[in-house]
Amino acid sequence: MNRSTQPPVVVGVDGSDHSLRALDRAVEEAVLRGAPLEVLCGAPAHRIAVSEGAADGAGEEHRRALRRQSRLIAESAAERARESAPGLEVEPAATDETAVTALLRAGRRAALTVVGTRGHGGFTGLLLGSVSLRTAARIEGPLMVVRGDNERPRHTVVVGVEHPADTGAARYGFEEAERRAAALLVLHAWELPVYPGVMVPPPTRVLEEIAEEQARYEESVPLEAVTGLREAHPNVDARVETVYAGPGHALVEASASADLVVLAAHRRHRRFGAHLGPVTHAVLHHAHCPVVLVPTA
Repeated sequence: MNRSTQPPVVVGVDGSDHSLRALDRAVEEAVLRGAPLEVLCGAPAHRIAVSEGAADGAGEEHRRALRRQSRLIAESAAERARESAPGLEVEPAATDETAVTALLRAGRRAALTVVGTRGHGGFTGLLLGSVSLRTAARIEGPLMVVRGDNERPRHTVVVGVEHPADTGAARYGFEEAERRAAALLVLHAWELPVYPGVMVPPPTRVLEEIAEEQARYEESVPLEAVTGLREAHPNVDARVETVYAGPGHALVEASASADLVVLAAHRRHRRFGAHLGPVTHAVLHHAHCPVVLVPTA
């Protein structure tokens, strides 16, 4: 059988219902892209710890049992994918690696990596726990988190931009809108900063001037982020919007009318590694549709 040279869509499965929901969405994404699908099942970290702590003979037997279980889960999920999309190239893969390690490795060569929102700890539910947050904070390619309650198509893709330099996320949004024959909303939300501890506030006139100047800058943010993209994607019905609101709240609200929300994954580097910002956390926890994180420098 000739294998496709196109980058695959990779989906993490662990046998849970949420994992199967992610699988079904990954099948749709692979078909949309004309890409092969890799169905990946890895070992939960706590099970690996148990096997490593066991006596040599018992530990090896435990590891073999885990490999068999992972292989069965991957093959069963792959068969489900083939049945729902005849003709789709599907490859099951089982690994002894932990979920974070396996997803990070697969994400380097994937067109898209897909995970669910809850599960047994192997791959899904990831973005509500430390395993998933480490994955999202470090993955090198686009990551889709399948969540939300939108059941019918809205024919709209929303891109949230924080900075004019979020062109990577904006470009991804244009590509997704074109791929889905959907409208595109490029949304920027902002609020005036609060400076605690200032004993004497500036005069009202000065505050008004500051607000007006800030508003002019904020209006320019989404316009700069889409520079050149409208010309590159003339078939996309795209509009930009700047709103005065908390970014997390604005994006969650916009997700209620969307098929997909795309965010630039701004990583904050701290003592214990990279972390995602509060807006990304809010959208991942509360969006009404799947969310794609696009890594940014």
